Amino acid sequence: MEHPMQKLNDLNRSLTPLEPHGTLIAVIEMSLSSWLVAGIVPGVERQPLKKLEVDESALLKLLSRWREEAKKAGHRIERIAVAFEAGRDGFWLARWLRARDIEAHVIHASSVAVSREHRRAKTDPTIKDEDAKRPNRERESLVGEQSRIVNRMKAALVRLGIRGFNPKLKKAVERLDGLRTPEGEPIPPNTLAELRRDMARRRLVSDQIRQIEDTRLERLEQAPSDGPHAMVRLLARVIGVGIETADMLVQEVLSRNMRDRRAIARYAGLTGSPDESGRKRREKGLARSGNARVRRGMIQLAWRFLMFQKDSTLAQWFRARTESARGTRKTMIVALARKLLIALWRLVREGVVPDGVVLRPA
Repeated sequence: MEHPMQKLNDLNRSLTPLEPHGTLIAVIEMSLSSWLVAGIVPGVERQPLKKLEVDESALLKLLSRWREEAKKAGHRIERIAVAFEAGRDGFWLARWLRARDIEAHVIHASSVAVSREHRRAKTDPTIKDEDAKRPNRERESLVGEQSRIVNRMKAALVRLGIRGFNPKLKKAVERLDGLRTPEGEPIPPNTLAELRRDMARRRLVSDQIRQIEDTRLERLEQAPSDGPHAMVRLLARVIGVGIETADMLVQEVLSRNMRDRRAIARYAGLTGSPDESGRKRREKGLARSGNARVRRGMIQLAWRFLMFQKDSTLAQWFRARTESARGTRKTMIVALARKLLIALWRLVREGVVPDGVVLRPA
């Protein structure tokens, strides 16, 4: 991880316009147990570095103390700029600081990691925007948990030599007592009890997933013309895009204020990560600093798009690039995902339907 002093110097170069003699700049390296605060204080030659407990009041006292040090050195502080990298803490600290007339910048992780790009402050979503992401993210977590439970049950049965049993069937619990190993023995009692608990847990997770999906559909029906809801409904009209994918894309990326198509691609982590040294340049694969949910979702959607939108210009472009070039489909699917995301962004923002894309009736 980049040292806070390096972040401080980079921030001092990138945050403009800043008056060097009237602005106090601080960068916070945040962890669960402590905050490491580095500062540039006008009139003070040293660059102070202070470790604090996770306490916003202590941070405010530290900034006030540095302001007084600058005042004693003959510099009146008219502006305080604080920056930290978006992480587990999110944006609550930025909102708290701004309420106290302190300029706060939440730095996007990808702009911190990529030295060839100018650093840019991450857009600060409201609590409502952050809350809107929770159902989709909770559902993703529950679907993963459901898969782990099913895989664990199947593994327990395979260890006993029992194959072909589907633990997801409605009557699976009733059939457990009748299962036999190849030796004709019943399932051992501890394993049987474990399987019953896993089945009950899977039913609970499945019910919670259904509750999330039903609630989302109700909200879409109650306020169909609401900003994000209108985007979700429009995206879901594209054949091959379901409600779940549409909701994820809108809440995670498409409802954000991105300045251009390059910013969209970078945020999704669908750009390359070149290694540049002098005149030499080589690609090191996908940048891993973007939104992993959007990246995974778009690559999966790109494969589906080839199935459901075969006559679209994008699908034809992909086929033309891969038909005579063996071993390029996996590489080119990322390029297709990037182009598709930009096309969907233009669809929800400008109403421009991608060439050849078929929509469901409104």
